[in-house]
Amino acid sequence: MRQTIVRNVGALPTYGYGPRSGPWWGAMGFMALEGMGFAIAIGAYLYLYAVNSDWPIGAAPPDLWPGTVEVVIYLLSIIPNEMTNRAAKRQDLAKVRTGLIVMSLIGIVLLVFRGFEFAHLNTRWDNSAYGSVVWLILGLHTTHLATDLGDTVVLTVLMFTAHAKPRRFSDVTDNAFYWNFVVLAWLPLYVLLDWVPRL
Repeated sequence: MRQTIVRNVGALPTYGYGPRSGPWWGAMGFMALEGMGFAIAIGAYLYLYAVNSDWPIGAAPPDLWPGTVEVVIYLLSIIPNEMTNRAAKRQDLAKVRTGLIVMSLIGIVLLVFRGFEFAHLNTRWDNSAYGSVVWLILGLHTTHLATDLGDTVVLTVLMFTAHAKPRRFSDVTDNAFYWNFVVLAWLPLYVLLDWVPRL
């Protein structure tokens, strides 16, 4: 007769941070897919740039101010994002709530400036291949930004309800991790969309 050893695992945590969290791996997979989408769109842009002697095609380069303002806001947003991340790891509910509200407001402000950016591209999406690829890339990143804003707003609401349990702090750290990807994705796109047409 074999003896079976049974261990009580009831005291083990049901959540973790970073790689110990299932949603973190989901975010990594999502970022890999989005990164590949950006890579394909950038490749299409650079191909069109290489085969057209006149670039941008039939349009002036985009106005610099909307994208530049966004770069400044994105870079400054790293500070409250990291503060929120650290507060979540300490499970400091008051600071997490404040941080999520700030990050939600930053996301809304960035979407407003993104509207200005679309208006200042100096081309329509159906004007030329240049217009199409620029609107595609900007649209992809706007979807990226709006997705994170939606996640941040939902987390903010949850942290003001009875759902503000220890497990949710892990979700906040995953959200902060994803925001860093949103920021890093914008920097090369800004150079591509706003500065390459000026070369």
